Amino acid sequence: MSEFLSLPVVKDAHGSPLDVIELRNLAMDCIVGVYPRERIVAQPLRLDVALFLDTREAPGEGRLMHSVHWGRLAGELRFLLDACRFKVLESAAEAVARYVLLPPCADAPHVPVRAATVRVTKPNALAGHAVPSLQVHRTAEERVGQGDEFSPPGAVDLVHEGPGYSIYRLRIPPGGSVTHAVPPRVEQSELVLGGGLLQQGTPVVRGMAFHWPKGAARRYDNPTSTEQSLLCVSQPRFIPSGEEAGAPVPEGGLPVQAHAYYPSEAEGSAEGPSARR
Repeated sequence: MSEFLSLPVVKDAHGSPLDVIELRNLAMDCIVGVYPRERIVAQPLRLDVALFLDTREAPGEGRLMHSVHWGRLAGELRFLLDACRFKVLESAAEAVARYVLLPPCADAPHVPVRAATVRVTKPNALAGHAVPSLQVHRTAEERVGQGDEFSPPGAVDLVHEGPGYSIYRLRIPPGGSVTHAVPPRVEQSELVLGGGLLQQGTPVVRGMAFHWPKGAARRYDNPTSTEQSLLCVSQPRFIPSGEEAGAPVPEGGLPVQAHAYYPSEAEGSAEGPSARR
């Protein structure tokens, strides 16, 4: 099992050490590498994440909004690394760190994460002669001023951009609709974070991911009273700016692939311990 080399002590505004939640040894096969074979053949990757936050209200309230939903977080990180074809471990680690440091959204509330340590390990990269890994530490303050807010369609929180990809969170307001369209050269994957969206008029389940072909347009409606959101990966680099909102949406258009990333119990109560395991 992989482990952190060390973890810093991170303190709150009053000088008290923050709590640490760790998600260790998240294993997956994904595209990470610069050599030709690495760009087409998925390789094993191991991910460890430590979140620095304040969970003191969670025991008394017994509510996940005062902590972090482990099952959903694991699914979101797995989706991010599955969907985005990184060239170097540094990009993968930076994208994970920036994502977990995003401010909570209304459809999936949790306690704010103040800092994060991320370790990415590539066990087979050197054919067993050694095991390369990278560990980074980032704080929420480092995200300030990094271009988080964009204009319609919907509000866009930029997570990370690199050579050949963009990662962002698309937020759709209560009662709002968004035509999510990308240029003909761009393919996109989306993970549904909220629990009340309609896609092409059909309900979509929280934790379901869709892979769309290049240039595909689709419509999302939010009939709920809570802002709903999607985690999006575009390849090559693309961030919506509003001019795509008028793109036509084919009737009954379906994505090429759909895959569930949340454990089944994540669709149960968001209040009790059973939703976390």
